[in-house]
Amino acid sequence: MDQEFMGAGFAVPQVFPDGNVDLTVIRDVSVAAERMGYDSLWTQERIIGPSISLEPLALLSYLAAVTQTVRLGVSVLVLPLRSPPQLAKILATIDVLSDGRLDVGIGLGGSDKDAPAYGYEPGRRVRRFNEAVELIDALWKNETVEYDGELYNLSDGSMGPKPVQKPRPPVWFGARAEAAIRRAARYGDGWMGPGSSSADDFRASVATLREALDAEGRDPVSYPVSKRVYVAIDDDADRAKRRLTDWFGHHYGNREMASRVSIWGPAEHCYEEIDAITDAGAEHLLLNPVFDYNEHLDGLRRYTRP
Repeated sequence: MDQEFMGAGFAVPQVFPDGNVDLTVIRDVSVAAERMGYDSLWTQERIIGPSISLEPLALLSYLAAVTQTVRLGVSVLVLPLRSPPQLAKILATIDVLSDGRLDVGIGLGGSDKDAPAYGYEPGRRVRRFNEAVELIDALWKNETVEYDGELYNLSDGSMGPKPVQKPRPPVWFGARAEAAIRRAARYGDGWMGPGSSSADDFRASVATLREALDAEGRDPVSYPVSKRVYVAIDDDADRAKRRLTDWFGHHYGNREMASRVSIWGPAEHCYEEIDAITDAGAEHLLLNPVFDYNEHLDGLRRYTRP
């Protein structure tokens, strides 16, 4: 029952370590990716921290204006730190502005240490996540909403405009832990493996997901599986690793992370490593170079669908 390979999305330039946000690069890369057959453009969320990174939903709104057919996604929003009604409204607006091209990635987040900065007490992340999913879904689908949760409550609420996509924009879950993967099978429309997982770890997670889908009575053929892949194609492997290390140090504050989660080196080596990920169960790829975007658009084009 395996689904055939669907194609590849491309992570748009969003992080600017030198402090100079280049709209021309963002626009040109995005338009070129659409023209070259990448099926989607993706942003990611990193709000608090030293990384010079554009807010993902504002950036998607910009991409909706400069592209026409390519799908637009965020992977992933840390849902417990977002206001459900406000987020539902913003996402519905982006879906309208893009004429129904939005994919929504959500996740629990690695910790809740920053929760007080968002006005939340630490703790109860799973409860907050689950209720947010339910409330956003209700606001998208229903003319009038009555929601009585432990953390969120809404009486005789409504929201418009509704998303263009029915019954809702696809919701992709980013998840690693077994409980989170099972939650993805219950509530999500697709699953995206983290960029920090190896091919073997990813394969094990896919097996867990398929078991969970079966337990929920869901057809895996209609439930896509994707994975973010940090990649740097360069005949000089040492140079590629060095540049990746610098980027991860800026964006994540963890230089050592680069060598654990990335693929780098000559093109054929990178292709072998990426192919191992598709062999492990990825039906879609979110390809994430972090420099030399035009060169990577061309070098990774083999993963797009005609």
